[in-house]
Amino acid sequence: MSDDVPLGFLVGFLIVLIFLSAFFSGTETALIALNRYRLRHKARSGHRGARFAESLLQRPDRLITLILFGNNLVNFTAAVIAGAITLRLFGSAAWITVAGTVVFTLVVLIFAEVMPKTLAALHPESLAFPASYIYYPLQKIAFPLIWLIGLVANSLLKLAGVNPTDAGQDNLTLEELRVIVNEAGSLLPRKRHRMLQGILELEEMSVDDVMVPHNDITGIDLDDDWETVLETIRTSTYTRLPIYRDSIDHVIGMLDLRRLILNEGLDDLAPNKLAAIMDDPYFIPEGTALHKQLVQFQQNRKRAALVVDEYGDIQGLVTLEDILEEIVGEFTTDITPAHTDVTPDKGDSSYLVNASANIRSLNRMMNWDLPTDGAKTLNGVILEHLETIPETGTGLQLGDYPIEIVQTSDNVVNLVRIHSPEAKAAPSSIV
Repeated sequence: MSDDVPLGFLVGFLIVLIFLSAFFSGTETALIALNRYRLRHKARSGHRGARFAESLLQRPDRLITLILFGNNLVNFTAAVIAGAITLRLFGSAAWITVAGTVVFTLVVLIFAEVMPKTLAALHPESLAFPASYIYYPLQKIAFPLIWLIGLVANSLLKLAGVNPTDAGQDNLTLEELRVIVNEAGSLLPRKRHRMLQGILELEEMSVDDVMVPHNDITGIDLDDDWETVLETIRTSTYTRLPIYRDSIDHVIGMLDLRRLILNEGLDDLAPNKLAAIMDDPYFIPEGTALHKQLVQFQQNRKRAALVVDEYGDIQGLVTLEDILEEIVGEFTTDITPAHTDVTPDKGDSSYLVNASANIRSLNRMMNWDLPTDGAKTLNGVILEHLETIPETGTGLQLGDYPIEIVQTSDNVVNLVRIHSPEAKAAPSSIV
């Protein structure tokens, strides 16, 4: 390089080149590190920088070609300028050339690579969106050169079995979506976060997880005397009751109590009228996924279904409300002591719990974390854990919860005492 060029100009030119190198390096990292879904949202919301960035990232091969061409051009020019400055100041000795190369490499590495790329990784949008205003028109101006470089590079890639025009797909799997929802917990109100989790968990649950078991179904037995039937209707806490003869295994219809009250009332109700206004029973197979059953309820305009096994025997009753409660929580404001399956015992440290209660309902209602990967009821989980019918006073540990058997019958556990995880149980034996 000519000695007529002032040294100060060369130093200033070198600083500008290092700054441009930092710009190319940092903005490359920032654009690649952008969250595609946040970018898409901002672009659809009218953010101009986001629209430019999204357009650039639709062909990442062209964007990378543009950035690398500019970055390499700047770096090679800077290397030449740095060599000229070293020669002008210290001469042409071999060790001076080596030392100058090492110093220049460290300067580029620190100021044009590590610092800008670290900043870009921490704050990608702050760099990517302003840079897109530069890259977007620059890509159009330099398109012939980018196209030529891309043609050569892409042809070689295609020989290796890679198609550069196939941009990476951003479709989320269910597991990835679940991770995003879990990590966004601090950004969402607690209730909305739980609702999103509940919707995703429907994929893993079946009607068996939420149904009222066969033995706990409340219904109307037409073989009872008429006063008993009317009393069942008056005292029912449910809006739909199965109608059967002799036992719940012989269901002949479903009664909508709201329609009964609105259209008939109880004063003039008679057995023949009851049979006339009841709906046909709606049966579904056990194991039906909750998200599919929710759609079936909507399509068939039903709100309750009887769950049957492969032999057609009734296993339980599931309602639309049962499924919705898995998403929005219990439809009640009093979630602990008033529930019929749970009674506070010994202060706030333990509860007496009906062992026939559904595990998921208990977890949702009491904010517990009892295991749900086995049987559906508390009694079933205890029997699976112990592999025998326990005696009164037997203690066991389910997850973090000490449990004491309070009452059993010949073949089931009826009542248990569940202690809070921080409380210490005092059963007679621990299993």
